[in-house]
Amino acid sequence: MGVRFVAMQSTGKSRTKTEELLKLPEAISQLGISLPTIKQWIYKKKIRSIKTAGGHHRIPQSELDRLLFKSRGKTQEETKLARRGVSGRNQLVGRIESVRISGLMAEVVISIGGQQIISIITARSAREMQLKPGQTAAALMKSTEVMIMRV
Repeated sequence: MGVRFVAMQSTGKSRTKTEELLKLPEAISQLGISLPTIKQWIYKKKIRSIKTAGGHHRIPQSELDRLLFKSRGKTQEETKLARRGVSGRNQLVGRIESVRISGLMAEVVISIGGQQIISIITARSAREMQLKPGQTAAALMKSTEVMIMRV
């Protein structure tokens, strides 16, 4: 997928946290936008990017998580369409961090706005939706349940 980097503090010391950097095609695929759009976002500082030594932009995964957390629609109509016509209103869009299948059950971890939501679903459902790390998914919450929907 992307490249990992170690962030440097202004003192020249490196922080211990590493973050994945994505190439623009990977980022636009996850966000569902075009290359010209992401370039405009970079130039207008709507999305943070890191330039490589060769001058290429890389997008930190945390930036995608931040943007996926926001509504996917620019207008109210687009937002309604993005909700997939499901009656549940508590839908949070994020990125699948991991899928662990064991026996009849699967644990799905989704990163949403810097937070993690963990859902236990049937292994069959996880296989049918072909859930894999890096994919965009929505967590649908109702009362005490969290359902996963591939987006």
